[in-house]
Amino acid sequence: MDDLLARLRTGLPADALITDPDITRSYANDMASFCPAGDPAVVVLPRTVEQVQHVMRTATALRTPVVPQGARTGLSGAANASDGCIVLSLTKMDRILEINPVDRIAVVEPGVINATLSRAVAEVGLAYPPDPSSWEMCTIGGNIGTASGGLCCVKYGVTAEYVLGLDVVLADGRLLTTGRRTAKGVAGYDLTRLFVGSEGSLGIVVQAVLALKPEPPQQLALAAEFGSAAAACEAVCRIMERGHTPSLLEIMDRTTVRAVNAMANMGLPDSTEALLLAAFDTPEPAADLAAVGELCTAAGATQVVPADDAAESELLLQARRLALPALEAVKSATMIDDVCVPRSRLGALFEGTAAIAEKYDLTIGVCAHAGDGNTHPVVCFDQADPDESRRARQSFDEIMGLGLELGGTITGEHGVGTLKKEWLSRELGPVGLELQRNIKRTFDPLGLLNPGKLF
Repeated sequence: MDDLLARLRTGLPADALITDPDITRSYANDMASFCPAGDPAVVVLPRTVEQVQHVMRTATALRTPVVPQGARTGLSGAANASDGCIVLSLTKMDRILEINPVDRIAVVEPGVINATLSRAVAEVGLAYPPDPSSWEMCTIGGNIGTASGGLCCVKYGVTAEYVLGLDVVLADGRLLTTGRRTAKGVAGYDLTRLFVGSEGSLGIVVQAVLALKPEPPQQLALAAEFGSAAAACEAVCRIMERGHTPSLLEIMDRTTVRAVNAMANMGLPDSTEALLLAAFDTPEPAADLAAVGELCTAAGATQVVPADDAAESELLLQARRLALPALEAVKSATMIDDVCVPRSRLGALFEGTAAIAEKYDLTIGVCAHAGDGNTHPVVCFDQADPDESRRARQSFDEIMGLGLELGGTITGEHGVGTLKKEWLSRELGPVGLELQRNIKRTFDPLGLLNPGKLF
């Protein structure tokens, strides 16, 4: 420990090192339940690339594990510390280095807050579309590490589709530049995409070149109430089958709707079994909403309420934004699953999750980015009750198993971390797992970067 601190101090300012155990423990974990976390030896908050390189050279020399972190808003334990590690918090590297309206790119450091970047590019008429629910807190580096999604993915895609290039400090301290600043480029293997979603296990992202889009028109939304989740999922299938491209397409089940009502008194009828929210940012959103409203009615909607303007749209969408906080208020703890299935199997996922909730006598609410099949079953449980906690974990695992049975994946945007390690091997299979482990060894032969995550 003394040797570690002495070596770190040779290349870092005093205020970049935190050694007080009461403070370092506060960096031990992200927001996931059931994920073990160790005690860091030290927390380092670098401000420059050179400081990150110094940390990695020191870690390599002393064979000390390094756990990179952003804002720790993750939900898989990917940012959890291990005993005796260096926690490398990148939140102080928070500069927007460039916004280029001609090339439609932004160059940023990893600690930039998602919402900060979105507002900055909006000032020049551009948009950075990826918008995780935690966008007011989460960092771009963390978004890259977990390949984050958001509400607008159905039209605009996920983080991976906006990362053009990266500067990455490797485990031995070397600096690697990947990708490009150009709109096109296919030179060599796509190492940039390899780092996106790697959860800090291959290198430390210290700079990113991000693609931007023209700022879209103000979106207009509608809410459709259904007597069953199956009917709402059928409406989603009809909307996508007819070629519509909504900017947002979300579902909340009965449990979620009632939780939102209890928290915010939204006035949604108790008879609502599922609520579908759709929005368009097209030149004629009202016409698109009218067409989608007809499809919802044909699928069995009991009521369709289109907004007349942006203010009404915002009121409708507020219910979806409150979904997770409302479910968190149901019990003392939650486990938020992240199963993604083909859109055609959404109804089966909702139905199967309801059966799992009944089997384990638990409250499980489901909200979903329905347009891309990414569901978030939220298991609500009493953390002080060992039996209920056990049932919560079992139900969580059964939902992941159900997702795989339906042709889906165990995570659409939250990542694997420690929470879903055993399930990753089931999804990848032995050949896929072997190749991924070999890639990890190529970039990190000593196994120092975020050990115990993913595999």
